[in-house]
Amino acid sequence: MAFSSSLALPSPSPPSGTFRARPAGRIRTGAAGRFQACSLPSPPPDVVVTRERGKSAKLIAALEKHNIQSLELPLIEHVDGPDTDRLPDVLRNDKFDWIIITSPEAAAVFLKGWMAAGSPKVRVAVVGAGTARVFDEVSQLDHQSLEVAFSPSKAMGKILASELPRGSESTCKVLYPASAKASHEIQGLSDRGFYVTRLNTYTTVPVEDVEPLTLKLAISAPVVAVASPSALKAWLKLISKANNWDNSIACIGETTGSAAKKLGLKSVYYPTTPGLEGWVESILEALRVHRQLKEAPKC
Repeated sequence: MAFSSSLALPSPSPPSGTFRARPAGRIRTGAAGRFQACSLPSPPPDVVVTRERGKSAKLIAALEKHNIQSLELPLIEHVDGPDTDRLPDVLRNDKFDWIIITSPEAAAVFLKGWMAAGSPKVRVAVVGAGTARVFDEVSQLDHQSLEVAFSPSKAMGKILASELPRGSESTCKVLYPASAKASHEIQGLSDRGFYVTRLNTYTTVPVEDVEPLTLKLAISAPVVAVASPSALKAWLKLISKANNWDNSIACIGETTGSAAKKLGLKSVYYPTTPGLEGWVESILEALRVHRQLKEAPKC
């Protein structure tokens, strides 16, 4: 488990894009389909879960086992990237030694393009168990065409770039379908003699508007759980007008945790190994510290 204390919250610029939010299990539909909180959760929310719509169910269920009340507030949504339409043609017309997939969303987008290309034979390297699970059903049905053949010792792009095996060929060609906002860690493979083709197959759009009661509840929660630097930045933009927000951020892994520290957040928690279990433990640790501070005698 990692924890850091640093500077005060910065004041980000206004957000762009659109999305709506809802508290988990307590919604009603208002005018124009807008989701609104119909009543205050009882007890109030302990944690805000911020993954895009439809992807927080496992985290919410895991937290419920610990009697943790969640407020679901999607902060980003995924949209097509500039290279989305290119992916099937690239897969049809070229051969790669490895396809590198570093997130569940990248996996889902890749599978669509791979099927559109006629399901050519590919060998895939993945970062993280969650990413690998996206391929489970396909690899079981058609294991001869799609093989998940490698994952690094730690679920981080820079570790994959240092550990990815290569054959004896003079060149080793890698296709890297990724978010347009992903870092360039994977492209460090070039230093090891790999030839890397990157396609920006999707990108993220931050939240723009949240129903005021939902935002008020979110700001009051002691912990906000984020799974990506994009979601983290969306949260900071969303609360840019809130005064003295100093609660905790619980990150899915080190990459997002490091981004939170660089952005000046004071209380940052993340597991040493990315994944759902470690993320839940980080949230629980943040809540334990919050309760200890709340119960400590005032001087």
